[in-house]
Amino acid sequence: MNLGIIGKTAEDKTSAFLRKNGYKILKRNYSCRFGEIDIIAEKDEYIIFVEVKARKKGSLVSPIEAVDSKKVKRIMLTAEDYISKTETHLQPRFDVAEVEVLEKADKSLSYSLHYIENAF
Repeated sequence: MNLGIIGKTAEDKTSAFLRKNGYKILKRNYSCRFGEIDIIAEKDEYIIFVEVKARKKGSLVSPIEAVDSKKVKRIMLTAEDYISKTETHLQPRFDVAEVEVLEKADKSLSYSLHYIENAF
């Protein structure tokens, strides 16, 4: 399994899910000196910072468990940087998209998305 392709596919699937559910994608892969945010979107009164975590089905650590306190701190600092540069007045929210990847017998991959609002 190519991790780069899996990560991009997980982000693409999450973006499609968000659009389908009425979110407007503002930015993908926003980075600054503090870190990176996979997807920044808005819906209603919220600006949403989405961390996408993909893991092979049956991994020891679930995707949500991979978002540890160090990662949360970097995401929050990066979100503050984005807000300061865009001067948005929307309420920030931090979500996590858990994507489980299953490699089938024919070596093709299937993806399962679990979206968690207000993850931290």
